[in-house]
Amino acid sequence: MQNLLDTAIWNGRTLGDLLTLEFLISIFGNLVAAILILIAGFILASWIKNRIQGLAEKHARLDQTLFDFLGNVARYVVIGFAFLFVLNTFGVQTTSLIAVIGAAGLAIGLALQGTLSNVAAGIMIIFFRPFKLGDFVDLNGKLGTVKSINLNFTELASIGNVQIIVPNAEIWGNTMQNYSAYPLRRAEWTFGVGYGANLAEAERVIRETIMADERSLAEPEPFLQVNELNASSVDFLCRVWVPSADFFQYQADMKRKVKEALDANGVPIPFPTRTLHIARDEDDDEEGGTDMAAPGFESAPQPRPAGRDAAGDVAG
Repeated sequence: MQNLLDTAIWNGRTLGDLLTLEFLISIFGNLVAAILILIAGFILASWIKNRIQGLAEKHARLDQTLFDFLGNVARYVVIGFAFLFVLNTFGVQTTSLIAVIGAAGLAIGLALQGTLSNVAAGIMIIFFRPFKLGDFVDLNGKLGTVKSINLNFTELASIGNVQIIVPNAEIWGNTMQNYSAYPLRRAEWTFGVGYGANLAEAERVIRETIMADERSLAEPEPFLQVNELNASSVDFLCRVWVPSADFFQYQADMKRKVKEALDANGVPIPFPTRTLHIARDEDDDEEGGTDMAAPGFESAPQPRPAGRDAAGDVAG
């Protein structure tokens, strides 16, 4: 029993030293101090996070996503320092611990290169803000409304309200299209009318129909001109500025309204037609037969009836 009490266990102290009342009181005091430090650390971390995030809520020009990220970073930094103070309270050498954590972090970083590339891309997206929450975007071919931006991925809601998760590395390294970046967008249509139509009348009908809609903007000035002479139609190219929030519904509405307006004003809308030419062979005309050939193609030679010579006379 005496040998067991004389065994060195912690910091050169034997089991007998650790069981003394003085040491137990010291350990209890350190434990209480550690708990208080952790409680204070978590309270301070939450307070700092809320203060940082509150700045974006008070000022509309500040991006909420960026300040949410900064608030979370500040919270984890404060909690990390609180744990270091706790370790110091128990006499742990934090310098050596930090070196060990650094070496472990390097090994983990090599093993998680793909994940860390997403984190790095997420930081770039949050700081440079090519898009924000609520924007309608096209990210690497994925179309939808931005619902959340995290360090690892960005969440979209498709037009059909389907959740789309896009890794940040795929976003930052590719082309991004933000349809909500600017307050105005320019809608574009091509309207075709028949060659026999009165072009001035057709232009008037198209212009009045589109500009009668309250969503159409007179400034910047709309564009409406004959753009192309197609095989069966004269095409008008029309471009009108509209608020970005109304763009998709507005573009669909105008197609129907213009079509109905052209019909109501008697402006013909063409559709593709094809003309066939029928060629008749003279010999077949004599025999009552016909041969149809498409334009640009010759009919295959027809065999002469038996008993007819080269001059067309009956052989004797």
